[in-house]
Amino acid sequence: MFYSRTIHDLVDIKEIWLEPAVPQYKRGQEILDRFPDAKLIEVPSHWKIPSLHGFHGAVENWLKIKRNVLILGVKKSLSCRPNSRSSNFISPSESNGCTMSCAYCYVPRRKGYANPITLFVNIEQIMGYLERHAKKQGPKTLPDAVDPLYWVYEIGENGDCSADAALCDNIKDLMNLFKRIPNAKLTFATKFINRDMLAYDPQGKTRIRFSLMPHKLSKLVDVRTTSISDRIDAMNDYTAAGYEVNVNFSPVIYYEGWEADWKDLFTELDDKLDARTRQQLTCEIIFLTHNEHLHEVNMGWHPRAEELLWVPALQEFKYSETGGRNVRYKRGLKAALVRTLVEMVHRRLPYCNIRYAF
Repeated sequence: MFYSRTIHDLVDIKEIWLEPAVPQYKRGQEILDRFPDAKLIEVPSHWKIPSLHGFHGAVENWLKIKRNVLILGVKKSLSCRPNSRSSNFISPSESNGCTMSCAYCYVPRRKGYANPITLFVNIEQIMGYLERHAKKQGPKTLPDAVDPLYWVYEIGENGDCSADAALCDNIKDLMNLFKRIPNAKLTFATKFINRDMLAYDPQGKTRIRFSLMPHKLSKLVDVRTTSISDRIDAMNDYTAAGYEVNVNFSPVIYYEGWEADWKDLFTELDDKLDARTRQQLTCEIIFLTHNEHLHEVNMGWHPRAEELLWVPALQEFKYSETGGRNVRYKRGLKAALVRTLVEMVHRRLPYCNIRYAF
């Protein structure tokens, strides 16, 4: 099966910004060897690159930075945070940032502006920490909404693991790790089809969540991602390759005609999914949360998206834990929208469980 977008369409690395210790790590040297013609720029910290992070002028070169810049660093803080939705724990990141550029993504507002991919080269340390953490948990004796059998670790909170896997072996190494951890599995969401991952043999210990939304909406806000139809077309292949395949209906954005577009998406899913994929299909439903600062940034490079993302008449402010002003649909409106989409899933995809909807 042919997928139209490859990693070569997304990245052409011209510059690598790297911390001084990066070449001392095997993974760091492997990545540097892969891009021998890239200009190397040493920086004291992957977090502190003034011309990339928090630099207003970077807005004008948003997509160029995503395509041409790679950052390499050493992950300093290794810790797992408890979670209760898509996973039981949020793993230490193996990367931060993304080569894709979804207009609603929360990562740019945390790290600043274009935020290209940062790969962490101390993958052995990250893996050692995860193995020890999982061992401390012991067997999962009480099933929960996340998984009935395994402790589930989210490894893709700050990026897209499928794109990362096209640049280095961090994801393959993590998948191999979880194959041998008896009480745990890993999970990540993706908007990119990386066909090489079909050969990774996850043996049911990787849950991949394909993020989906109506086609015309995706074309506007899912910038530089694999098309929705190509994502759906890949789902049976991933199931056959040993993945647990789930879907994220995310973010759900309200606009005139939204229900008809979601019905069309559900029809396409129902037409294309085989019996094996249907049998284990679970979805997560997440309505749009946007951010005032990100809205201002987006106005500098993609104002058309903001016509749907920033609609003050329909939204209310909510302050984040870090003090940022986020917006979400007004409480009464959102409750009605959630009910509508949940009922639509039950009716049109009756075999699809709903892990959560909010």
